[in-house]
Amino acid sequence: MLTEPDWEARSTAVVVPPARPRKLAKVPFVELAEGRLQGVVSSGSDIERVYVSQFTAGDHTFSCSTNNNRPCGGLYGDDYTCKHLDLLMDEAVVQFGGERIARYLRIDAEGEIQHGGDLIRRTTWKLERSSAAGVFARFLRHLSYLELPGTAEPLPELQWFPATQLPSAKAVR
Repeated sequence: MLTEPDWEARSTAVVVPPARPRKLAKVPFVELAEGRLQGVVSSGSDIERVYVSQFTAGDHTFSCSTNNNRPCGGLYGDDYTCKHLDLLMDEAVVQFGGERIARYLRIDAEGEIQHGGDLIRRTTWKLERSSAAGVFARFLRHLSYLELPGTAEPLPELQWFPATQLPSAKAVR
């Protein structure tokens, strides 16, 4: 069986460990993709409802809606974030680190970043409604991997990161 350092040595993907361990109950999915910090946030009032929240790099827009594109009722005005966006930014800082989030979203972030509010306050944000479908579909696809049995064999749908060298027969045993 391969040890993790062997796997990392063969991988062409950079493995970035989380800045700190985080709990997944409130914000089960956080990612930096497509020029956005985006994720899924659980509703505080309805166990069957989730929100898809997004911050866009560059133009500094945000969006929050239910997974079926109903607008978040907590967005008051065009430049105030809701609690779902605040939770997403907080968890992103835990997952990726404040400096990395600031670089990705192109926020001028001098000084220490303790939580997401530090980043939200350092720029002017504007509401721009965007579709939740793509982010929610990615979340559901990630959830489907949890249902697969544990194996050391490669999964074909995860082969977008090819190994740089084949494992030796000794390492595979």
